[in-house]
This record gives sequence, C-alpha cells and structure tokens, in this order.
Amino acid sequence: MLTCTMLAAFGLAAVPSALAAPGPGGVAYEEAPVAPPNPEQPVVPGAEAKILDDGQAAAPAAAPDAVKQAVWAANKIIGRPYRYGGGHARGFVDRGYDCSGAVSYALHGGDLLDDPLDSSSFLSWGEAGRGDWITVYTNPGHAYAVIAGLRLDTSAAGDRRDGKGPRWRPSLRSSHGFKARHPLGL
Repeated sequence: MLTCTMLAAFGLAAVPSALAAPGPGGVAYEEAPVAPPNPEQPVVPGAEAKILDDGQAAAPAAAPDAVKQAVWAANKIIGRPYRYGGGHARGFVDRGYDCSGAVSYALHGGDLLDDPLDSSSFLSWGEAGRGDWITVYTNPGHAYAVIAGLRLDTSAAGDRRDGKGPRWRPSLRSSHGFKARHPLGL
C-alpha cells in the first residue's frame, strides 16, 4: 500500500513538469518565431505606402490586411504595358492593363471586387466619397485609385517620369471631373 501511495504521489508530481517539457511541437508557452520578411510583400512602418526604387510599393504596416493585399496585388502588374480593355478577362489576368483593369486587379487582390469593372461601372461601385485607405476616382473615360496615399494610374498626369501602363505615381493628380468612391469600411 505504501508503494502505491508513493507511486501515485510521484506520478502526480511528474505531470506538471511533463506538460512544460520540450517536444517535437516545442514548449506550449514559448512565443511563436517571427517570420522573415517576404520580399514580394514589402512593408514600411506607419500609415502611408512608399514607392520603392524598383517601382513597386511597400504597404504600410498600420494598414488593414485588405489594403496591404491590394498594394501587393498591384505590384504584380506594375510595369506591364497599357492595353485598352486589358485586365477585364475572367480571372483578371492579362498581358497588359487599361486604367480600370489595373484598378480592378488591385481591388480584387484585396478581396474587394469579384469581377473587373470598367470606369463607368466604378461610378456606382462601393460607397460615395473618399475613403480612409482606398479611393477610386472615376468618370466615364478614366479611373485611377489612391491606395494608402499612393496613386495607381495608367496615366502619367503629374508624373515627370512618364511611363505608360499601370504604375505607382509619386504625386497625386487633380480629381476635378472625377467621382470619388471607396470600399465600405476602408
């Protein structure tokens, strides 16, 4: 009987240390390792995106995930040629992009748009007015977006570097003649 009592006491005393023992899954109370940065998903501190030396944009760390995803999606088409009607095929993938195709591609990347829209269709998309993180400026002939403070546009208006096709533009342009729309909550 003494042996059973001693074994039971020893067994109970051993259980807590067994729970904290390292094993194949690690120790339960350790912090998760920090993932290394993904070069295809660059991030900068703060609330404004930044154009990088290669023309891509780094998403702001303070932005909601949908905004970051929209920036990173747009990066995939930066530098592609301008192509009228480009980006409007099912699946958004094309050799080149027009203005609304580029905006549609970015919004789709942020899970904010299911099908590509033309510039006229953007007039009734989302909510009226400027958004906190994303604003689409549109009229029947052109559309561009401002995402986390950067302009995604196929037009080089206001950009001394010129360049046709989808680009992150370093300066904003006049929104005169455009209607501002934004995704709900952003």
